[in-house]
Amino acid sequence: MGGTATNNAVLEIAVDWLRQGRVVVFPTDTFYGLAVDPTSATALGALFALKGRPLASALPFIAASPAQVEMWCGPLGGQSARLAARFWPGPLSIVLDAPRSVDPAALGGAGSIAIRVPDHAVARALAAAWGAPLPATSANRTGGPAVRTPDALGAIADDASVLVLDAGAAPGGAPSTIVDARGGEPRLVREGAIAWNRVLDFLEG
Repeated sequence: MGGTATNNAVLEIAVDWLRQGRVVVFPTDTFYGLAVDPTSATALGALFALKGRPLASALPFIAASPAQVEMWCGPLGGQSARLAARFWPGPLSIVLDAPRSVDPAALGGAGSIAIRVPDHAVARALAAAWGAPLPATSANRTGGPAVRTPDALGAIADDASVLVLDAGAAPGGAPSTIVDARGGEPRLVREGAIAWNRVLDFLEG
């Protein structure tokens, strides 16, 4: 099922879709992503099956705003707060302690999540309409190329459990950079759109 992501009515449909345990495809500032209700083990199982993703893999998250992140994960502090203030909205995911409301299936056996505020109005609006952060794993089968346009979704778009929010082409490029700054030294978890040396230069500046 598809819908053009241009108005509140479509977002209300998407939120209802998520509440039913179904999957929403939506654009971010990198690629199209897949979202489900992160508190539902059933919905998360459907997402993993749709992607063919190993259950041990943690899901990345997006949020509507820094305030929504703090509502969910608690106040940002130290280097995490500095990184959020500098790089959000944008393709930098910050590792934070996961809230208890998230089903363990989303965490890949960890007690943390990688979360960011994306520089894409539709992604932020979806999280705002949902009222909490959402998973944002790439909208492709595991091992396949990330998807910039709804036309490239292939079989995922044909699945009856999937709603596609079509906002045209996503920018593409590299996925988000993931950084864990909870300890004394920041740690690169995944190299991505924001170069690691740029992160280090900012923190050391």
